[in-house]
Amino acid sequence: MMSLANSKEQLIKDVEQNGIVIVREALRFFNIDEDFVFPHITITLCLSGSARAMYDMRVIAHHKNDLAFIMPGHIMHPLDCTDDFSYAVFFISPKMFDDLRFHTFSHDYDKFNYAPHCSLTDEQAAHLLAILDQLIIIANHTEKEMPHRYQTLLAQLAVGYEFLSYYRREQDRQWKAKRHVEIFNRFCDLVVNNYRESREMKYYADLLNLTPKYLSKVIRTATDGLSPVKWIEQYVAAQAKRLIETHATQTLQETAYLLGFSEPTSFYRYFKRVTGMTAKEYRDSTSS
Repeated sequence: MMSLANSKEQLIKDVEQNGIVIVREALRFFNIDEDFVFPHITITLCLSGSARAMYDMRVIAHHKNDLAFIMPGHIMHPLDCTDDFSYAVFFISPKMFDDLRFHTFSHDYDKFNYAPHCSLTDEQAAHLLAILDQLIIIANHTEKEMPHRYQTLLAQLAVGYEFLSYYRREQDRQWKAKRHVEIFNRFCDLVVNNYRESREMKYYADLLNLTPKYLSKVIRTATDGLSPVKWIEQYVAAQAKRLIETHATQTLQETAYLLGFSEPTSFYRYFKRVTGMTAKEYRDSTSS
């Protein structure tokens, strides 16, 4: 399969074209201290060593056999890792993920926002890796070689999902019992789906039927002190960076409109205030 050294733009193209991209063993994080907001599902399984990363601005530690499930549009931010850190990672296109919903017996995908991280036993991790190896064999064939390649990939993914759901059943029950976790994840989902419409905290507090004060308390608790306003700002900035990096021919004015800003100058001021550099400076730094 491909190497994670490829550009984000190429990675997104490969996932859209092939439906799934798999790296059986990646060594260390390839971009420390950088936001990743991909439009597809990202799943990682730690093979050795340890690492820390933020998922939606929550710090999560990864050790051997820990699995992370990152939903489309959410932020993953690698922080640091040990020298012996390695992991398997695969990316699933939104279309394939939507089709997968019809191939599984359960449809409670929201739980991966409630608890994107879970720990497996050696035996459970070995089972999932065996499924991953079969996925690699299938994915390496073309549609010409295997006329039912796409359907076979879906079937194998469905097997993996059912095993994973079984392995983390007890953890899911524990997380669903925590109301503040549910509120935090509903807030994240609302921002992911509505950030072009509004970047105001009160807008999201109203959608959640909460007071801004209570919402602020929940978000600060979940993120070790980050306010909802700062959370939204960091999310919008991450989306802006993704668009700038992956759409080289797109003008900054077009980027501003795609992000929901009515005037490009408002976006320029917003980006500079949040990131400390202008959008042009960021675009120039990524194209050099």
